[in-house]
Amino acid sequence: MKEVTTLKKISEILNLSISTISRALKDHPEISETTKERVRQLATKMEYVPDANAIQLRTNNSKIFGLLVPSVSYYFYDSFIAAVEEECTKNGYSLLILQSGDDPTTEINHLKLCRQNRITGLFVCITPHTKDVNPFLKLNESGTPVIFFDKVPSYEACNKVCTADVDAARISANAILSKKKKKVLALFGNNHLSITKKRLAAFTEAFEKSKSKPKLVICHALDADEARNITHENLSLKNRPDTIFCMSDEILSGSMKAIQQSGLKVPEEVSVIAISNGFIPKLYYPEVTYAETSGYKLGKLAFTRMMACLSGSTFIQMLSVESVLVEGGSL
Repeated sequence: MKEVTTLKKISEILNLSISTISRALKDHPEISETTKERVRQLATKMEYVPDANAIQLRTNNSKIFGLLVPSVSYYFYDSFIAAVEEECTKNGYSLLILQSGDDPTTEINHLKLCRQNRITGLFVCITPHTKDVNPFLKLNESGTPVIFFDKVPSYEACNKVCTADVDAARISANAILSKKKKKVLALFGNNHLSITKKRLAAFTEAFEKSKSKPKLVICHALDADEARNITHENLSLKNRPDTIFCMSDEILSGSMKAIQQSGLKVPEEVSVIAISNGFIPKLYYPEVTYAETSGYKLGKLAFTRMMACLSGSTFIQMLSVESVLVEGGSL
């Protein structure tokens, strides 16, 4: 195994003090340019790498952000991560990405791992089954900022960044109502999550205010498979829905599978609209009409809020990214 290069070894070779070597590598103004160049050349030749653990202990800043998501396989989270990672690179941070698999126990274990690594801050999307967010709030109270995103706790006193859930649901409902549909199957996610509650309330409110009153069937699906089964059951009815609304990309993927298996044509025999990050709708022909909720834009917003917290911002904020209707050919 190759011997690790230290400041002490460089100092012995150049016959300079360790503090002089350290200051030279930090481009300290009191060190001459000649000495700096000698130190840099030897450090490069010996492949010197600063001891991250030592720096972390000295500065109490690991320059590492934790990011906890249910799964990186969903395009929404993938694009969120990409945005945060871009900003980390620009600002000299690293990113520790962890997946909970929608398991609260795994989530808490990962939180412990983040503590052990002395993370600078944490971005977290809680699981649908997370009932106690106190461990996250305690981390925030100890001086490590926590930014909740997408699936956030109902607890108000915490920093949250979300897509415009109310607007996205309202936009979707109004798009359906403008088409004079007769029967709508609306598929929502876990009814215990704040994101579901907000989207459901806004969606149903738009229908209640409408003069045309299409029949509205509301169902909840925890994953793509459940969405597929619910869609299949409803499409098998004699009085089947003429429109299907999907609250998320995961639900959309399951519902579209059932539609394809049924052999029904979109939009001639059944129309589809979703709230989406934008990637999944483009996988189908015709492309699915959707109210945009951008994971990438949300990631940028979350990072901005994180840096504000690190700069001393102590007030609590709930921020959101606006939603717009993106027309496909499915409605």
